[in-house]
Amino acid sequence: MSAYDRWLHAMIAPMTTGWGRAIGGVVLAVAAVSGCGGSNGEDNAAKPSASAPAIAAAPSVAEAVSAFQEAVVKFDVDGGCLDKAPDTCWAQMQAVMEPARELRKAANADEAGPAFWSEAYVLIDAMEQGIATGKDLGAEDPATNRPHVLGSAHKLSRWLDAHSAS
Repeated sequence: MSAYDRWLHAMIAPMTTGWGRAIGGVVLAVAAVSGCGGSNGEDNAAKPSASAPAIAAAPSVAEAVSAFQEAVVKFDVDGGCLDKAPDTCWAQMQAVMEPARELRKAANADEAGPAFWSEAYVLIDAMEQGIATGKDLGAEDPATNRPHVLGSAHKLSRWLDAHSAS
């Protein structure tokens, strides 16, 4: 029996009756959560949990701005949405939306704070509103979502040009 096992047995034995049982449960719960025991000399802190989802770090503001601006330029250089029919511009709408989402993540982590990014957030929210329909409604539909996504993307691009970020 290892020294840890003897210590654990000494701690648990008096906790099997009365108040000791309740406190013992708390001690065991804390020990289990903190990862006490059973390491066999391995560094458990260096191992990620198999059940914990990987948390992606937010891109830097400069990277996110650059990626977004590149997506808008690509949309323009490729000719935009020339066809007015529904479902002909969905891929282009999604191509500007994804870097806008990354820009929001970077802005959320930026030390400039939410007040600096408030106008950008409004424009990204407008883009999200247009994307929420789940498809390109076309240019001639009275409820077209193209201005929400693509118009707001261009406004955001101009806003980013006018407001230097960290």
